[in-house]
Amino acid sequence: MRVDRIWVGRRICVGVRRMGAGIVRKAFPEASIVYNIGTSLSFRERALMNSKYKSVPNDWHMVMDSETIARAISRMSFEIVEKDRDIKSLAIVGIRTGGEFIGKRLQEEIQKIEGVEIPYGVIDITLYRDDLLSAQSQPTLRGTDLPFRIAGSRIILVDDVLYTGRTIRAALDAIIDFGRPRAVELAVLADRGHRELPIQADYVGRVIPCERNQLVRVRLKEMGYKDGAYLINRNHS
Repeated sequence: MRVDRIWVGRRICVGVRRMGAGIVRKAFPEASIVYNIGTSLSFRERALMNSKYKSVPNDWHMVMDSETIARAISRMSFEIVEKDRDIKSLAIVGIRTGGEFIGKRLQEEIQKIEGVEIPYGVIDITLYRDDLLSAQSQPTLRGTDLPFRIAGSRIILVDDVLYTGRTIRAALDAIIDFGRPRAVELAVLADRGHRELPIQADYVGRVIPCERNQLVRVRLKEMGYKDGAYLINRNHS
């Protein structure tokens, strides 16, 4: 049975080829345009789909697309569950800002796998940064929200990109201020290397080799972009 995409106004649905545009039009009477487009989208239709997203600079090189990110999050979720089947003490903590979105997706994926509620929180490391006193501008505080007991929990600390390790060190200090967890494990979507502290991730979506003068940036739907990870030159950050 061949499955096609059907473009309905500004909406995509999945249909079977033989159902035809007439049936789709009955199912969506409010739609003014119905195209049976087979297995591909035209330039116009892709442009309409992408118009709701913010764009990134043209010289940013994509190294992870939306499908790659989705697969990485799914794989890490299974790895987290398989490492310790006793998930009663499991909790997810995302580091603001990029880590909180990846962390939320991990939480939702693990809940689908296990069918139980997994505590989730976010942590703001601003006041724990080791460069706080040398900052040129007033730091912006986004707030920490940990609506569960830290003491005795198995914490999965989540960030989008692992680089020097200094963000993770700050996050560990922040977590300890709320209690003593049973364990803290680190999950990151991208590991770009060039560590300055002896910190390694337990779960990695993808290792992205790059030079020290390059950056890795993650842009997500929650930020208004299409999901993607990009390798860029430092002067274009």
